[in-house]
Amino acid sequence: MLDKNHALVVLSGGQDSTTCLFWAKQRFERVSAITFRYGQKHAQEVDIAHEMAAIANVPIREVDAGFIPQLCSGCSLTDSAIEMDREKPAEAPPNTFVPGRNLFFLSMAAVHAREIDAMHLVTGVSQTDFSGYPDCRDSFIRSLNVSLNLGMDEQFVIHTPLMWLDKTATWAMADRLGVFSLVRERTLTCYNGIPGDGCGHCPACKLRRHGLETYLNERENLKACH
Repeated sequence: MLDKNHALVVLSGGQDSTTCLFWAKQRFERVSAITFRYGQKHAQEVDIAHEMAAIANVPIREVDAGFIPQLCSGCSLTDSAIEMDREKPAEAPPNTFVPGRNLFFLSMAAVHAREIDAMHLVTGVSQTDFSGYPDCRDSFIRSLNVSLNLGMDEQFVIHTPLMWLDKTATWAMADRLGVFSLVRERTLTCYNGIPGDGCGHCPACKLRRHGLETYLNERENLKACH
C-alpha cells in the first residue's frame, strides 16, 4: 500500500527541482528523490542532484535514461552538433525541447515510487515559464496522473508546486524555504553546464536571471518600505 506521507521528488539539480525538494521536505514525513542521465550535455546536473539530496538528507536513485536521445533527433541538449535556440520559435517548441522527457521521467518515477511505497510524485514543471515545452503544461500532468493510476492500479498524486509561478515567484519560494543562497549558488540550471548564475546567455540562464533580478528588486523595495 502506498504511503500517503511519502513523496518522491524528480530532482535534476536545477533551481526548480531543488526548490521543490525542500517544498516537499516541509510537507511530507518521508521524502525520496530520483534523477536521470539521458545524454544531456549539462550532465553535471546529475552530480548536483546527488549533492542536493545529501544536503536535504534524502535518499536518491539515479536512473539511466540514455535511450531518450536514441528515439529522437534535433535536440540541442543531447546533440552537441546542433546550435541551441536562443529564443523560442514562433511556430514550434525550441530545439532545447526533449520530446517525451517528462513523460518518461514521471512514468519511471511512478514505477520507482511504487517500489518504495511513495504515494506522491513531485516535479518542478511550470506552465507559466514553460518555454514552449508542451510536457510542462498542467493539462499534460493531469492527464498523465490519471494514466499512471490506471496503468498501475494505484493512487499516485502528482504535485506541481511551481505550475502557476513565474521565476520571480520561484525565487521567492526558495527564500521562504530558507534555501535561497543554496539554490542561487549551487544548483545548475544552465544548458551549457555552468552552476550558479550560469553562462548568462542560454535560454535557461536568461529566464533564471530575469526572475532573480526582479525578485531582488522587489525584496529591496519591500525592505525600503519597512
